[in-house]
Amino acid sequence: MRNPLSETIVSIKPSGIRKFFDIVSEMDDAISLGVGEPDFDTPWRVREEAIYSLEQGRTFYTSNAGLMELKREISSYLDKKYNLTYHPGKEILLTVGGSEAIDIALRAMLDPGDEVLIPQPSYVSYLPCTILAGGKPVIINLKEENEFRLTAGELEEAITDKTKILVLPFPNNPTGAILEREDLEALASVIEKHDIFVLTDEIYSELTYNEEGHCSIAALPGMRERTVYINGFSKAFAMTGWRLGYACAPRIILEQMLKIHQFAIMCAPTTSQYAAIEAIKSCDADVLAMREEYDHRRRYLMDRFKNMGIKCFEPFGAFYIFPSIQEFGISSEEFATRFLERKKVAVVPGTAFGDCGEGFLRISYAYSLDTLERAMDLLEEFVGELRQ
Repeated sequence: MRNPLSETIVSIKPSGIRKFFDIVSEMDDAISLGVGEPDFDTPWRVREEAIYSLEQGRTFYTSNAGLMELKREISSYLDKKYNLTYHPGKEILLTVGGSEAIDIALRAMLDPGDEVLIPQPSYVSYLPCTILAGGKPVIINLKEENEFRLTAGELEEAITDKTKILVLPFPNNPTGAILEREDLEALASVIEKHDIFVLTDEIYSELTYNEEGHCSIAALPGMRERTVYINGFSKAFAMTGWRLGYACAPRIILEQMLKIHQFAIMCAPTTSQYAAIEAIKSCDADVLAMREEYDHRRRYLMDRFKNMGIKCFEPFGAFYIFPSIQEFGISSEEFATRFLERKKVAVVPGTAFGDCGEGFLRISYAYSLDTLERAMDLLEEFVGELRQ
C-alpha cells in the first residue's frame, strides 16, 4: 500500500504546548498557567447581541469578506486607535481567528523557496504555516538582554536576496515583549532598504502596559503598502471561542487572500460577526477594566519573582511572563515536567516557542489572582527544593 501521508505534514512537529495540556487534563486538582486565553467572560452586551441575532434568524452565510457593517466598524476603530486607514470594502477581510489570517496571508504571498524571517520565541503557528505555504522559515533568535525585542541589526543580518516577508509578532507571545515607536522606525528603514514585506500580528495590541501604548508598524511612513496587518477579537474582548479575526492589507494582497478564504472557509462565523459589531461599539470600558486587571497581575508576578530571586525581564504586553530558570541547570522541559509532577502546576517550557526559549518558562497571567497566588506559593516551594 502506498504511503497515504504528505511528507511535508509528517515532518512538522505538533505544538509543544499540547503535551502539558494533555497531562493536566488527566490530573485532579492541577493548576494550569499554560493557557493563552482570557479568564473573563465575553462582555454580556456582546453575548446578548449574539443571542438576538440568532433569534432574528441571522444564521446564513455573510459575504466572503464579512459583514460590511463590521468592516466599517473595524476601519473606524483602527483609525481612531492606531492611526491606520483601511477601506472597508477593499482592504479588510474577516477570518476564522487571527490564525487563519496568518495562514492565508503567507499562502497568498509566497512562492516556493521564498524566505520568511520569524523572530523567536514566538507564537507556534508562524513556522509551520510558512512551510505549508512553500516558504523557507529563517529564525531570528531574540535575546533576553534586548528584552526579547527585534533589533534593526538582527534584522539586517538575517536578510538575504531570497527574503520576502518579516513576521512581526509584537506584543509577543510568549515573552510579553513589545516594540516601541523608535524600535519600529529603525526596523522600517531596513525593511524599505531591502524591499521586503511585513506580516504584523497585533492580536495583543490592546494589552499593552507602557505609558506610550501600542504603535503599529503599518502606521509608519512607507509601511502601509508593504504590510499585512492582523488582529482579532479573541484577546482584547475575551472572545476566543467565537473564532473571529481580521486581516487588513493593500487591495493587491487582500484580493488573493480572499480567493483562498473563499475556497477553504467561505466566510467567518455569522453570529460571531454580529457580536463583534457590538464589541467594537460598546466595550471600551470592558477592555480597559480587563487590561487594568491584567496589569495588576503582571506587577504581582514581577514582585513574586523578585522575592524568589528568579531573574525575569519586565514584559509590557500580552498576558505572559517569561522567567529564566537557567540557574537550576536543567532544561525548560525537565523543569516544567518536574514542577507539574511534584506540585501539580502546569507551565509551558520556553522551547515550545523556539529553541532559543531554552532556559525560560512561559507563565500566563490570564488567571485569577487567587490562582496565581497559590501557584506562586508552590513555585516558591519548588525552587527552594531545587536550590537545596
